[in-house]
Amino acid sequence: MTSSPSRVAVIGGGILGVSAAVHLLRGGASVVLVTEAELASGASGRSLSWLNSAGERTTPYHELRVAGIDRYRTLFAADPSREWLHFDGGLHWAADGEDDTTKDRHSYEKAHGYDSRLVTPETVGDYTTGINPASVPGTAIFNPGEGWVSLPHLIEFLMDEFKHRGGELVTHAGRTSVQVADGRATGVTTAQGEQYHADAVVVACGPQTPAVVKELGVEIADASPVSMLVLTEPVAQEVRPVMNTPRAALRPNPGNTLALDHDWYEESITENADGTYSIPESVVQQLADEASVLLQGEPALKAASWKLGRKPIPGDGEPVFGELQEVPGCFVAFTHSGATLGLIAGELLAEEILTGQKHPMLATFRPERFH
Repeated sequence: MTSSPSRVAVIGGGILGVSAAVHLLRGGASVVLVTEAELASGASGRSLSWLNSAGERTTPYHELRVAGIDRYRTLFAADPSREWLHFDGGLHWAADGEDDTTKDRHSYEKAHGYDSRLVTPETVGDYTTGINPASVPGTAIFNPGEGWVSLPHLIEFLMDEFKHRGGELVTHAGRTSVQVADGRATGVTTAQGEQYHADAVVVACGPQTPAVVKELGVEIADASPVSMLVLTEPVAQEVRPVMNTPRAALRPNPGNTLALDHDWYEESITENADGTYSIPESVVQQLADEASVLLQGEPALKAASWKLGRKPIPGDGEPVFGELQEVPGCFVAFTHSGATLGLIAGELLAEEILTGQKHPMLATFRPERFH
């Protein structure tokens, strides 16, 4: 772009859209944020939101995730008492009999300086609390630098600044599309036909992002599966890290509750005629029972609520960030790691929009790679 836009329209009320909107406001732009329903009602409201760069991935993706974690650390340092953001590490192990897989992952993490410790049932209590040692196999990994965030709480926090800086919020807009004139993005149109003019548009509407840009003639490969996040009723327990195990993933959550998810039950999820999803309550309870075994004392866990929907994952697993070559002025944010990248992605995209300069950290994540 040749000049800094004075007004930007952002489609999407999840963490990527809200983060981009706030960073644009900080940079002096006028912003209208348009969301299909309520804020955080989509993927951000059903994310385990584990802040990490564990395991194996490309170097640019790892570096971007580490930068993302850095921004959360800055936020955490400003007020460590926030109950919705913590850095108490992550605990991972593979299926029984796969200790070699765990050790290989540990070696890979160590090779690029990612803090990784091998632990056993006998030593796990030296690193963290609340874990049932009997659930830990012969070898597990503890990553001390990892954390978690409750995205609905973070979005609420960022929206306070959004409102203070004069941002305009439009909720319950339904399916919103990008307006184009003379080959450039010129604003957005809601399902009700309301139009909002803008000099630039950000499409950050989670798993709907590929469909929105497809209307512009742009293809972005989509591998978004259906997923579920369960929140438990309050329970007395002392678990602190994010846990990723073969049968259950969990993290602490505000209000002495736990957030649970996994993928083994995907085939049990049914898509209804109205586009919503459902799952047998017995399967939800089975996940809670699997999580209970991981905790010291094996407390009975009961699901208080659960949300189902598509989890945004690009076709090649890598994030998609940047301006569409075919539609100048239209920028895209679409990634599986919306929580870890939420703050840094909003920052770098806003910088690109405001300055017209492409950021080198986003070089390998451009939308045109799918063409």
